[in-house]
Amino acid sequence: MKNKIIVTGGAGFIGSHMVDRLLSEGNEVTVIDNLSSGRMEVLEHHTKNPDFKFTRLDILELEKLKKAIAGADMIFHLAANPDVRLGAENTKVHLEQNIIATYNLLEAMRINKQRNIVFTSTSTVYGEATALPTPEDYGPLVPISLYGASKLACEALITSYCHTFEMKSWIFRFANIVGSRSTHGIIVDFVNKLRNNPGTLEILGNGQQRKSYLHVSDCADAILFALENSQEMANIFNIGSDDTINATEIGQIVVEEMGLENVEFSYTGGTRGWKGDVPKMLLSVDKLRALGWEPAHNSRNSVVEAVRSTLESG
Repeated sequence: MKNKIIVTGGAGFIGSHMVDRLLSEGNEVTVIDNLSSGRMEVLEHHTKNPDFKFTRLDILELEKLKKAIAGADMIFHLAANPDVRLGAENTKVHLEQNIIATYNLLEAMRINKQRNIVFTSTSTVYGEATALPTPEDYGPLVPISLYGASKLACEALITSYCHTFEMKSWIFRFANIVGSRSTHGIIVDFVNKLRNNPGTLEILGNGQQRKSYLHVSDCADAILFALENSQEMANIFNIGSDDTINATEIGQIVVEEMGLENVEFSYTGGTRGWKGDVPKMLLSVDKLRALGWEPAHNSRNSVVEAVRSTLESG
């Protein structure tokens, strides 16, 4: 029996990979995306699939959204502004594109009497956690970026809607997810810098920022695994790898994969890459592991594969 699934933000990096997986498992999938950061090219291979539909729509338009999601069995809500750094320059963008957009979606679901939502959150909700690896029950949650604050607000809206209106949610707090189709982040940044100037690589901060990275294929696996194996009102899981890698090490991997030599690394200084950057991040995945999930990649392997796919895509 096919499930009718909506994927908001399905033309984005992680969203398009989720669309691939959901269609491969025989579901009917409708992508809702305003293409502000998403790209139709990542979905072109599905356009002739009768189980696939694309709707260009901004989910800030509530009336249109209600009609667009009507009849769906489950909503995968991945639409958001994913640029953590942007909040320091534009304080409104994460309020509108993350919080208000999520509120609109929940309202549309409530009005349509739709019950199931999957939400992609972030490790940044934890702020500068003193417990590493950080478990899901760590607290208090004190985000230091407006992006992290907006995602935490979305989580709170979702769980409260679930309790009040008898809905069910799966909330996933991601480590740094990397892989093909990514349009921003440290790997894309390093590749672009080295293409422009193969002799020098500028690294933000002191290069010692140490974080967990996970390949997007593992991320999609983890989401679908949790959906099958957890049935609480609010199911909250970390998704990441068991180890970390620092910014300088990532730079060295990019240099090696690009076949460059004698590249000089320069640093902007300080322990953070930007305002709101968390210098250290490692999530505990014990909760998901207890259900039987294991990541196939560690941080280094995830980064290597992501660098290769970034270089191949041109």
